[in-house]
Amino acid sequence: MKKLVLAFCALALLAGCASTGEPGSQVAVNPLTYTDIPDPDIVRVGNDYYMVSTTMYFCPGAPIMHSKDLVHWRIISYVYDVIEDDDKYNLRNEQQAYGKGQWAATLRYHKGTWYCLFVANDQHKTYLYKTKNIEKGPWKRNEIEGFFMHDASLLFDDDNRLWVAWGNGEIHLVELEPDGSAVKAGAEEQVIIDSPRRGWMLRAEGSHLYHIGDYYYLLEIDWPRGGVRTATCWRSKDIQGPYESKVVLQGTLGGRGDGIAQGPIVDTQFGDWYAIQFQDHGAVGRIPTLQRVSWVDGWPIMGNNGVPEEEVTVNLKADGEDYVWDNDEFDSSSLALVWQWNHKEPEGWSLTERPGWMKLSANSCYFGLPDARGTLTQRTVGPRSVSEVLLDASALQPGDEAGLCAFQSRSARIGIEVTREGKRMVTLREKEEVLSQMQLEGEQVYLRIRYVFTPMEEGDVPDTAFFSWSADGENWYNFNYALEMRFTLDYFTGYRSGLYCFHREGQGGAAYFDYFHQWVY
Repeated sequence: MKKLVLAFCALALLAGCASTGEPGSQVAVNPLTYTDIPDPDIVRVGNDYYMVSTTMYFCPGAPIMHSKDLVHWRIISYVYDVIEDDDKYNLRNEQQAYGKGQWAATLRYHKGTWYCLFVANDQHKTYLYKTKNIEKGPWKRNEIEGFFMHDASLLFDDDNRLWVAWGNGEIHLVELEPDGSAVKAGAEEQVIIDSPRRGWMLRAEGSHLYHIGDYYYLLEIDWPRGGVRTATCWRSKDIQGPYESKVVLQGTLGGRGDGIAQGPIVDTQFGDWYAIQFQDHGAVGRIPTLQRVSWVDGWPIMGNNGVPEEEVTVNLKADGEDYVWDNDEFDSSSLALVWQWNHKEPEGWSLTERPGWMKLSANSCYFGLPDARGTLTQRTVGPRSVSEVLLDASALQPGDEAGLCAFQSRSARIGIEVTREGKRMVTLREKEEVLSQMQLEGEQVYLRIRYVFTPMEEGDVPDTAFFSWSADGENWYNFNYALEMRFTLDYFTGYRSGLYCFHREGQGGAAYFDYFHQWVY
């Protein structure tokens, strides 16, 4: 299986290669990437496109992605390693940051400097990071007095003044110092939009602020009662208003009832305009879609006259391949960018102690998976996918647990638990409830999770996950169990596959993972 997956990836890489910065044509099929990339914001500099997304409590956070064609996106860096080195991000004293952390970053480029601003609602603070090099950093961090909740957006105007807009229902505006270090001395915060209340269950949030031509534009998300997510645009010739509004995208896509809204618009170097707006997509998360933008009477109308499109012709030559999830043979000395830790990076992990293997140490005692720091995660992929690892459990000690999990609030995991007598038990748990146990005679075990997010064949049930294990990688034992996955707001992220290792008692040993493979089937 390992050789087949590697061969498939090599072919995909060759197929994605093309020249850069050239006009062309390709058809993008929505949703893009089919994985959890919510709250996107995009900046174009020359022929290059850069996108930031929300990853909340995962560390490192605020991934920066790069594209040449608006279709294929690669993670190239992160803005920060950890928001704060406190009890929350160390999972100490019963504190955590689930469902919180970094929300809806805004990304801007101005006179050679990159700016990334976001709120961390576990800290109740606003952070602004700056760098001269978006790929290599370093990012200089500043805390701005004031909590710009929800979903703030930066704008440098034609006079080099720096503004930030944010809010929910009521959209606020205030001017910052030109370097973004603080609210400008003497500046007064004001409400520039008070969206209608009657008939809406979600009012104006997810701000994206632009100055295009004669108008200032604010893109927002609304949600009418009994309807679907809706992209609404507000515009004014004065940044302080008054603003008028128009629905610019409303409708469903791909047979789902989830509407599409919240995200940026961007022009290409050839003068075309596109929007990336995300779609709630159940347990796999919030997935980006690409929509064309047509300017009608000065309004950025998305899709086909305001209706989302499943296929979009992009007037850019196909270039590159996606890199927001990937296989890993653990043969590098550094951690691949597609991985994020659940909360702060732990101690005791290594890619060099045993070359070709990822070592995770059970160096801390926890009650269960949600409390355990050091779970290493990757995004899952739709419409259906499989995650697989090979685990060497020989160094685990009595009281240790290690394996592969489907990570969200309603989690399940399959792995090895070592009894006080030293027996290695293949154990299936949903949350902390043991569903099945059987003894492993050897030291190594293959573990697999099969995900169904969107039914593709008769008998598929949406948002379910199935678990299996093998002693030899050929003969598999499939548990008569299906995890009913749910996207829940207490975690606020799509399901991820995670590698975990912790102990409930004793001194704690270590788990060694030979590879992580993920493929769509």
